[in-house]
Amino acid sequence: MDLKQRLVEEMKEGMKSGDTNRVNVVRMLRSSIKNKEIDKGKDASLTEAEILQVVTAAIKQRKESIPLFEKADRADLVEKEKNEVAFLESLLPQSLSEEELNAIISKVILEVGATSIKQMGDVMKVLQPLIVGRADSKEVSEKVRACLTQNPK
Repeated sequence: MDLKQRLVEEMKEGMKSGDTNRVNVVRMLRSSIKNKEIDKGKDASLTEAEILQVVTAAIKQRKESIPLFEKADRADLVEKEKNEVAFLESLLPQSLSEEELNAIISKVILEVGATSIKQMGDVMKVLQPLIVGRADSKEVSEKVRACLTQNPK
């Protein structure tokens, strides 16, 4: 089942069980996806990777707001955001192991023929769709940078 269909099912389950937080999060996600489709053009639909990017952006947004709510002593909002992050993370595919991630990075570097840090953008462009939702982009970027600076050819 693709992620779009899974969101519909999650919303139905949330409505049946009376879980308004889940319903609200799913509605927000579906709205974000629809807005991206509108931005993309008439009758366009997002790929699975693009939908995963929307989900990861929502996770990032909530993770960034948690410290702000903690600073403002809003424990209720901190808890709500943490629950939403947990739910959104459950929508993502299983994370890549360290070995799998390193193998993908090495393969893409060879595929692109990157030999210096100047080609990091080219590597990341190919790599991003392969790891979206399965690895932290910042961590991946650091690993690619290390590989390209470590192994000059």
